[in-house]
Amino acid sequence: MKRTSLKVSALALLALFASCGKRGSNGQLIGDQTRLMYKAPLPIGMVYVPSGTFKMGASDEDVRGRNDATIHTIQIVGFWMDGTEISNQEYRQFTNWVKDSMARTLLQYVKDLPDGTTRLDWNKRINWRDADVQDQLASMYTPADQSGWGVKLLNASTLVYHSETFDFGNASRNRSLKGYNDKAFVVKQDVPAYPDTTVWVRQYSYSYNEPIARQYFWFQGFNTYPVVGVNFYQCNAFCDWRTNVWRSERDKARMYTEGRFRLPTEEEWEYAARGGRNEAPYPWGGPYIINKKGCYLANFKPQRGNYSADGGLYTVPVDKYAANDFGLKNMSGNVSEWTSSAYFGGSYNQVADINPELGFSAKDNAAVYLTRKVVRGGSWRDVAYYLQVGTRDYEYADTAKPYIGFRTVITYPAPALSNRRPMRNK
Repeated sequence: MKRTSLKVSALALLALFASCGKRGSNGQLIGDQTRLMYKAPLPIGMVYVPSGTFKMGASDEDVRGRNDATIHTIQIVGFWMDGTEISNQEYRQFTNWVKDSMARTLLQYVKDLPDGTTRLDWNKRINWRDADVQDQLASMYTPADQSGWGVKLLNASTLVYHSETFDFGNASRNRSLKGYNDKAFVVKQDVPAYPDTTVWVRQYSYSYNEPIARQYFWFQGFNTYPVVGVNFYQCNAFCDWRTNVWRSERDKARMYTEGRFRLPTEEEWEYAARGGRNEAPYPWGGPYIINKKGCYLANFKPQRGNYSADGGLYTVPVDKYAANDFGLKNMSGNVSEWTSSAYFGGSYNQVADINPELGFSAKDNAAVYLTRKVVRGGSWRDVAYYLQVGTRDYEYADTAKPYIGFRTVITYPAPALSNRRPMRNK
């Protein structure tokens, strides 16, 4: 009886699978049965910021008198955000990839694909010490006799990241003019990948910052410090690279990938920084910037310019100081952070109240003020006012500073709309 039951069960399963493969399943509407199982991927190092509503705007007196942060209500769809600022170590993964990809291009380490196209062969190892390899990669280096240090060095200016991104917004608005997937909507950019390490010297006249300028980005002692010296375009290039690397690995396993890594809008940034503390001036609440033990709660310029009073003369590691209620660290202080939003004084009166975004792509000959991008959070060189989550500031998109870094976000609409957290924040 047991053997007969097993045979019957096996036949029943075969019949079920066969019926599922037929269109309509014997005439019944059962929906697409090919994509039933799905679990959203959990990006390492990111925390989930749930959907919600908050009061956006100044949480204290507008001491500058700009009146550019009027209070209004905003609804935000949940998203993932880096738990810390992007570190030197993480950004070096990007520059190393650019270096390796350029080397493979010069060495013609490529694979032929079935569709007639080619791609870089990442399985083939590069022997950097081989004399023939070095000859073929000569354009990436500065010879010893031309180097100011007397040794052969990698020319960081040759590390350029090439991106080709489909402009979904532009295509959506102009779909009646061209095909929705028309290649005309692909935006191509070449962006220098290596950060500007000279910002430590150029920013401060009559100040001996040469040692930190020489070591800050590449030396392992600064691995976990926030990357600085990156402009708005370099941050976007990093986001595009991170998206492509993420997708390529998941494509190998035939796994679906949602969204793209990107810079947060200033609304997303402020919502995340508040950590659910509506109208509080700081990520930890406030109104004070020290705890009951007298310890400072962020890395900034306290007292009358005593930079070291908070434990850091310049930047500090990205995981220092306590996280806010969403699990995000250093949302105020350490380094200011780029957002994707264009800066206009009265923009709060013009944007939507659901997932607002004010983006502006300035042309090369546009007025300089049109390239202003919002930066948030204050930095190690700022007074407490700039640490307030409602304070707005800006920088020009092509400008790099030793006190501006960034972190990325990615949106998964499916779990966000039901407001179910994919995982518990830690």
